[in-house]
Amino acid sequence: MRKARIVIGMVGLDQHEAGAIAVSRILMEAGMEVIYLGRFQTPESIVKAGIHEAADAIGISCHSWEYLYFMPGILKLLDTQNADIPVVVGGSIITGGDRKKLEEMGVALVFEPGVGKDEIIKKMEALVTY
Repeated sequence: MRKARIVIGMVGLDQHEAGAIAVSRILMEAGMEVIYLGRFQTPESIVKAGIHEAADAIGISCHSWEYLYFMPGILKLLDTQNADIPVVVGGSIITGGDRKKLEEMGVALVFEPGVGKDEIIKKMEALVTY
């Protein structure tokens, strides 16, 4: 059985990557393969990497408001490329209202502030297990 492949990155000018690095480590320790793209990504670079890496999910780490601006573009690019890759969003400033907006856009999972390691692993495993 192959390891789940998760692409993780941050879009726009958000440069607070401590959370993305921590989640990457959590997922790797849970047996998943993580391709970490780092900061300053564009919707195009995120989607290109997701497709190129045959990702089972794309994770967007958010610590600024920009995720609401960039998410429609990411989802549209995945759709136009016929890439059936679920998108997961998590970050320190996501509110319940933002969670609802993201889910309405089509985001597969949203992790709000304070989510624990075990919940991240459990939900990610359920998302990427076929």
